[in-house]
Amino acid sequence: MNVIELHGVGVRYRQTKIRSLKEALIRSVKGHARPTFFYSLRDVTLTIRHGDAVGIIGANGAGKSTLLRVAAGIIAPSEGVAISRGTVAPVMELGTGFEAELSGRENIFFNGALLGCSRANMRSRVDDIIAFSGLEPFIDAPLRTYSTGMVARLAFAIATTIDAETVLLDEILAVGDAAFHRQCQSRIARFAARGATVVLVSHELDAIETMCTRTIWLHEGRVFADGPTADVIAAYRGATLQSAASASA
Repeated sequence: MNVIELHGVGVRYRQTKIRSLKEALIRSVKGHARPTFFYSLRDVTLTIRHGDAVGIIGANGAGKSTLLRVAAGIIAPSEGVAISRGTVAPVMELGTGFEAELSGRENIFFNGALLGCSRANMRSRVDDIIAFSGLEPFIDAPLRTYSTGMVARLAFAIATTIDAETVLLDEILAVGDAAFHRQCQSRIARFAARGATVVLVSHELDAIETMCTRTIWLHEGRVFADGPTADVIAAYRGATLQSAASASA
């Protein structure tokens, strides 16, 4: 069964913001009244099946995080159709699915509610979530006092404890220490072993190779390659080295 389907998906943003009526009039006189747009994603078509472990790679600005946000339903595509089935747990950038003025403990219940879990369900899991996150001394402090790494720990612990059918991970390995990275990789492996779907955005190519059987390479908002992880990463590394050599020549 396909848990994620993207059909001709494009996401565009207004490139020029008009801050006042005066600016709008000036732009009109100069012939620049029409807004311009840029595409973060363009004509993306792909499917991810239940139980897949998929890596998403590409340079900064390639559209990786935008793709995850579309799959999670956080943003709607400007073009095309995006379909997600089952329970999807996203672990995104700081602030997604959390409230800064609530404590870490309160955010566990808040985030669980956003993911469709009852308070009773979350109450039965809260101790495991706190233990895995390693945030026991801080769990009743407001989230605004947490570092980016602490928020990432809490978000990851929630997403991988509630038995979601699909977990979307955006650069979770970019924060935290080596011990936390090992915890994450071990938890992701167990999550995948029970048949859940994992989609991992990361610049850590070694981690992608270890955890993902399929990899999608995004380039300038489009799918440049999609196939077995070893093949796609080998091509990506080769292109990156060639680009670096050309830049230094």
